[in-house]
Amino acid sequence: MDFVAGAVGGVCGVAVGYPLDTVKVRIQTEPKYTGIWHCVRDTYRQERVWGFYRGLSLPVCTVSLVSSVSFGTYRHCLAHICRFRYGSAEAKPAKADITLSGCASGLVRVFLTSPTEVAKVRLQTQTQRRPSASGPSAVPPLCPAPPAACPVPKYRGPLHCLATVAREEGLRGLYKGSSALMFRDGHSFATYFLSYAILCEWLTPTGHSQPDVLGVLVAGGCAGALAWAVATPMDVIKSRLQADGQGQQRYRGLLHCMVTSVREEGLRVLFKGLALNCCRAFPVNMVVFVTYEAVLRLTRDLLT
Repeated sequence: MDFVAGAVGGVCGVAVGYPLDTVKVRIQTEPKYTGIWHCVRDTYRQERVWGFYRGLSLPVCTVSLVSSVSFGTYRHCLAHICRFRYGSAEAKPAKADITLSGCASGLVRVFLTSPTEVAKVRLQTQTQRRPSASGPSAVPPLCPAPPAACPVPKYRGPLHCLATVAREEGLRGLYKGSSALMFRDGHSFATYFLSYAILCEWLTPTGHSQPDVLGVLVAGGCAGALAWAVATPMDVIKSRLQADGQGQQRYRGLLHCMVTSVREEGLRVLFKGLALNCCRAFPVNMVVFVTYEAVLRLTRDLLT
């Protein structure tokens, strides 16, 4: 049932956090933005609300599978470790067991998420400018002529984006940035599940086996924020590598992207979007974990 609970929790989480994810990706990939509010104002002024939801349909369709695999892999890996080390899958795991299972969960999801991440990043960074209301080139909103005044976006949607990337860049294009994604998700998911387990233990009232709803909300939110805090440097590199297919290719690989980015923008570039990531992760993972735990409890009640 961990697979089902993870799937439901993942869908709820992406519904809450996607607009801020779009802002995060644009801040990380477009140097013109000086901060969160600058990006938000510019996106809303040029593209209105829809601009924050670019590429949403593909994550909604796939996040249930990815989240299901993440939580299911974690639980099954942890059960196997406990069975091997302690003789029972129900034994209390050590912190090292939780860390290893969380890392395995993060690594497994890379193979599923890389094409989705490529499409999401390309669509999020593909801006559509609204016609200017002033100046010599001002035209009516419908922009009837000439055609060049209304540029057609390269990608018409997630599936078209994936097909275009595969045709122009081959299978490697769909897995661009997967090395950075692997580094990002491996240690961040280890942090994610370990911090959640520790916080749940701290927040469990005396005489109870698990925390109440408020405890789960706090533990889930803090776990998500901590995970993104350690994931942000590789997330920046991942986003830049995946966006590096629109126009001339700049980066030859992970190390070249990291060195070039730091040389051009300083060490602080690796922490672009850090505050936004943590702020977004808190409510998203509150929803993910409280939904996950609620579905698990409901299915246990129905089966007993």
